Amino acid sequence: MNLDEVYVRAVLRSEEPIYRRLMASHHYLGDLPKIGHTLWYVAIYHEQWVGLLSFSAAAWKCAVRDRWIGWDFHRQYDYDRLKLIANNSRFLILPHWHIPNLGSKILSLCQNRLSDDWRQRFGHRLLLLETFVDPQRFLGTVYRAANWTELGLTRGYRRTPQGYSATVYSPKKVYVK
Repeated sequence: MNLDEVYVRAVLRSEEPIYRRLMASHHYLGDLPKIGHTLWYVAIYHEQWVGLLSFSAAAWKCAVRDRWIGWDFHRQYDYDRLKLIANNSRFLILPHWHIPNLGSKILSLCQNRLSDDWRQRFGHRLLLLETFVDPQRFLGTVYRAANWTELGLTRGYRRTPQGYSATVYSPKKVYVK
C-alpha cells in the first residue's frame, strides 16, 4: 500500500447510513450520533474506505486537560473557550486495513484539514484537539506517531444522561494536539 495515495474527506450526507453501520459494527464503543458540533470523515485508498473518524465538541470536564491549558472554572466556562477544542470521539481503521503507519497517516491528513472545515461549518476556529484512549485496549501509538502529547489519565468518571457517574470506570489516557 502506498500511503501517499490515501486521502481524507468529509462523509457525504448520503453516506452517513453506511458510516454509522460500519462504526456500529466495528468500533468497540459503537456508533456515536451527530449531536451538536460534529464532523465525520472517511479515509480512502483506491476508492475503498479504509478508516473512519469523528470529531465532536470537547469533553465538558477533563481535569488533566484543563490543568495543562491553565484553565480554572471561570476561564473555561465564562469566556466560552471550550468551543475552541474538538474531541476525536471515534477513530476506526476498518478490518483488513491494519497496515503499519496507516493510522497516523489518516490522523495527520484529517488534522490538517479539520480546523478549516470546522470554521466553515461552525463559524470559529479550533486551537486544540483532544482524545481519550482506553489503556486497557490500546497503547496510543497512533496518536504518539502523529505527534500528539499525552497529558495523563482521566479520573475515570464518565458522562451519563443524568450528569456524571458516581462510579469510577476505567481511567483513559488523554492526548492533545
